[in-house]
Amino acid sequence: MLDTSLARSRHNLTVDGVSINVPSMPEAISSVIDAAQRGEKFSVCTLNLDHVVQLERRADFRNAYRRAKFVTADGFPIVILSRLLGTHIQRTTGADLIEPLCAEAQKRNLSIFLLGSNNITLAETAKALSQRYKGIRFAGFFSPGPNFDPYSSEADFAIESIRRSGARLCFLALGAPKQEVFAARCLDRLESTGFLCIGAGLDFIAGTQKRAPTITQKIGLEWAWRMLKNPRRLGPRYVKCMVLVPRLVLKTLPQIINARTRTIA
Repeated sequence: MLDTSLARSRHNLTVDGVSINVPSMPEAISSVIDAAQRGEKFSVCTLNLDHVVQLERRADFRNAYRRAKFVTADGFPIVILSRLLGTHIQRTTGADLIEPLCAEAQKRNLSIFLLGSNNITLAETAKALSQRYKGIRFAGFFSPGPNFDPYSSEADFAIESIRRSGARLCFLALGAPKQEVFAARCLDRLESTGFLCIGAGLDFIAGTQKRAPTITQKIGLEWAWRMLKNPRRLGPRYVKCMVLVPRLVLKTLPQIINARTRTIA
């Protein structure tokens, strides 16, 4: 469980009003499961450089992030900047959270709703997770159309489907910024479901997309592996991310200096 007093006492990196308040995978898992078991409504976002680019450009995305109860560091530059503040932090992606959360949800009889991707991926994901975590409960599934709009009538239907299902956890595999904005809308209309923004996480489990090799993930080059796999789509995105880095460092430098000064004092 996330100790809020500790979260306040450590130096959390803040980007555009968004504070990274969950420093590790174990803390993320325990915090999410405890909140779900208490029947709380919440969202989980995982901050990376592409998200920072979008935070600067989209007010609804900033609002969605600022409403998230739990925020982890996804991108390695975010991890490094957090460590410069003096915070021991680990990279924690949405995809990495899925299976540990499923294991705990199965133990505590917490039902899960899968939303996003396509019907084949949802079916294969449910099959794979059911085999690995015997007795896991899936409350429902929803695969939106390719042009899903978080503000549309289709989104309203999805929200109502989640409500009727009674799910305590909902994995959103819509990609950013759709999944974060949709999660924020759900928080306005649902009372006892936690929403996790997981990107392509379900596709990795279903085998419909291949994730970067583990060594590539560990050395912080998962983004490069993905770009080489799909340069036309991801090349422009990562160019924007690289251009952002110097500006992000300058923006966070006062936080780093302040945190270091307090530590010395």
